[in-house]
Amino acid sequence: MRTDITSLAAVRNLGILAHVDAGKTTVTERILYATGTTHKRGEVHDGTTVTDFDPQERDRGITIFAAAVSCAWDGHRINLIDTPGHVDFADEVERSLRVLDGAVAVFDAVAGVEPQSESVWRQADRHGVPRIAFVNKLDRAGADLDKAVASIRDRLHPAPLVVQLPIGAEDTFTGVVDLVRMRALTWGDGTGTAVEGAVPETLREEAVRRRRQLEETVAGLHPGALEEFCDRDALTPATLATALRDLTRTGDGLVVLAGSAYRNRGIEPLLDAVVAYLPSPLDVPAVRGEHEGSEQERVADPQVPFAGLVFKVNASATGRLAYVRVYSGTLEKGDTVREQGSGRTERVARILRVMADRHVQLDRAVAGDIVALAGVKSARAGSTLCDPGAPLLLEPPVAAEPVVSVAVEARRATDTGRLAVALARLAEEDPSLVVRTDAETGQTVLSGMGELHLEVAVEKIRRDGGPEVTVGRPRVAYRETVVGGVAGFVYRHVKQDGGAGQFAHVVLDVEPLGPEAGVTGFEFRSAVVGGRVPQEYVRAVEAGCRDALAEGPLDGHPVTGLRVTLTDGSTHVKDSSDTAFRTAGRLGLRTALRACVMALLEPVAEVTVTVPEDAVGTVLGDLAARRGRVAGSGTRGGAAVLTATVPLAELFGYATRLRSRTQGRGTFTTRPTGYAPAPRPTPAPATTPRAVSAPVR
Repeated sequence: MRTDITSLAAVRNLGILAHVDAGKTTVTERILYATGTTHKRGEVHDGTTVTDFDPQERDRGITIFAAAVSCAWDGHRINLIDTPGHVDFADEVERSLRVLDGAVAVFDAVAGVEPQSESVWRQADRHGVPRIAFVNKLDRAGADLDKAVASIRDRLHPAPLVVQLPIGAEDTFTGVVDLVRMRALTWGDGTGTAVEGAVPETLREEAVRRRRQLEETVAGLHPGALEEFCDRDALTPATLATALRDLTRTGDGLVVLAGSAYRNRGIEPLLDAVVAYLPSPLDVPAVRGEHEGSEQERVADPQVPFAGLVFKVNASATGRLAYVRVYSGTLEKGDTVREQGSGRTERVARILRVMADRHVQLDRAVAGDIVALAGVKSARAGSTLCDPGAPLLLEPPVAAEPVVSVAVEARRATDTGRLAVALARLAEEDPSLVVRTDAETGQTVLSGMGELHLEVAVEKIRRDGGPEVTVGRPRVAYRETVVGGVAGFVYRHVKQDGGAGQFAHVVLDVEPLGPEAGVTGFEFRSAVVGGRVPQEYVRAVEAGCRDALAEGPLDGHPVTGLRVTLTDGSTHVKDSSDTAFRTAGRLGLRTALRACVMALLEPVAEVTVTVPEDAVGTVLGDLAARRGRVAGSGTRGGAAVLTATVPLAELFGYATRLRSRTQGRGTFTTRPTGYAPAPRPTPAPATTPRAVSAPVR
């Protein structure tokens, strides 16, 4: 049903979150169909979905890029973002969560909580996004709602509030019992419209028991519900619904619904739950930003100055669109906005309501809207757009640090310039892709979140009419760390070339940050007493030490996992300066690291492999050959599930190897888990003397 939206209370901005293949895109397609936005159900396997519109998404059968759509239900405007489920595209999820007010977490009724389910759940926790859960694929063999809910409770640790009871199981699943209103909703194989009726006699006793269990759980979490429960020994549907809404928005409870998106069963109750339980822009805290060092708030009100955050940029050869969440104020076509990061002002040429790859022109956008803007050329993902007369800088999403790199070059030398333009466009659209030139080799290096991420990026260059590209073997982002430190390392920086000289004397202790190698981070401390090194010079020493972390003594990789303590030093009346002490910090720590026992760190990933039981031995042997450490094993849906920690460098080409060893029946997922020592000989401590001075010139 379509209704004019006139109130912010009738807006829902939500995302669909899940592990790859849990059914996110199918859920989105059925939502569009149920709301009348589309008139034909799109299918992932047919390549006919609205949100997976990119050719690569349709070829691979997975969501790669976050896609926004808009629809209406029961007098409410729903702005929905279908997010990727593959770990390589987690940055798309991160940027989407930054601008969402709520989310639907989709779980497979057979698999329950899977590795990437946990990852996106933690991302939503960091952003404080309220969620409801939809247990999908109840029509599959081995589907079990109770087991899926138990895995949610055990692995994600919310308080599940199951509000539905399935009618039938596996291929006989035909509907659900609504435990809030105590009614049955059943679906046929036709249009997918729910038929409301009485609870079946065979399920009445179980439904009453589960309703009682739901009431007791809610009463234990919600003071208002507890008061009514103590007075009446029961909760009315209105009180129960109010309590479920409050618990969802505070994060103290998780409403759990069930269905089968592929068979179009359970979508209407899911939409009702979105409207009833997830927050509107008025229900979330006012957005916070800063201007000239002071923190400011902007409430979701069309009458206050405009402020919005760009969370996605689509930069194609035919045009450029900036996807914006409008947090406050009103923006009209032709208005001038300020890109706060650069200070540039630009005119908004068009405002578009987004429907994946299709758009509807609007005259204006108000607080709470998610729209696309044309004409704002300076905006990047994370940019703040605001009223030029009321500047505000919003906190941008944090881009993930790339872990895998490939060397790329144009196949023909004459295409080098075209390749540079194509790479710049890629990095503009996806901040988790980093393009740089290797200072030693002169190669152009493209870094990203995984092998598939880079493969998709290179393929996008080709499909967008870019040059033919040659790709080198991926390289992972190694780190170096301190295993054995040094104490009392003396460094004097003395320079005299006729004018004002430079003098800085520092004494440094260098030690590992954690009890074992692999701990990341950097700490700087000062233990100087008696003012022998003034505080402004201490800060300069710290800055110099941070400069020295860019290249380690082993292979020139960044250094991490160490603590540096400035214990002593001295100054010169005339020749000491910030510059001198920063130089001493940089050169002193660089020299001290050569006196330390260093170790190389490599990124590692947790791999979850699902294979037939007859292939377990072969797969275990292959994981061992890749230096994998098996952490656990189990069974799920008749298949063996192996969990192992494997160096990221050993996972290149693993998908092809796994398919060949399991006759195409094996699948795996990965998620980065940090760094671990790499297997290379640890160099012996250097014999560098404890006191080192720069040559006098």
